Amino acid sequence: MVKIIGLKVSVNSDGKSFVSLKLEGGVEAIQSQKSGKFYITNRTCLIISTFDKLTAEALVGTSIPGSVGRAFCEPYEYTIKETGEVLSLTHRYEYKPEDVTSSVENFHTMPATVAFS
Repeated sequence: MVKIIGLKVSVNSDGKSFVSLKLEGGVEAIQSQKSGKFYITNRTCLIISTFDKLTAEALVGTSIPGSVGRAFCEPYEYTIKETGEVLSLTHRYEYKPEDVTSSVENFHTMPATVAFS
């Protein structure tokens, strides 16, 4: 289960606003690459919604089935605000519904050719 912990209102390239929900996954222990020590954190992500701001605000605090998981992406730099340390990352976090295969995975398992009768 993931919890809706907030929202973000953004504007697309056409000037139209839309609402994203901020999701939070479960607590997990992560080992620091620098010190080797463990720390506790949780994964968060934003997911675009069709809700207006009032509806999204009403959803804050509720839970939905699924998880927040790691998804690979093009490398980018991320600065830790507290320390100023710059990291090079090749992943981001995204919402993964329960028992749903991603469209990318489906694409790779589809046959190369399709015959119609």
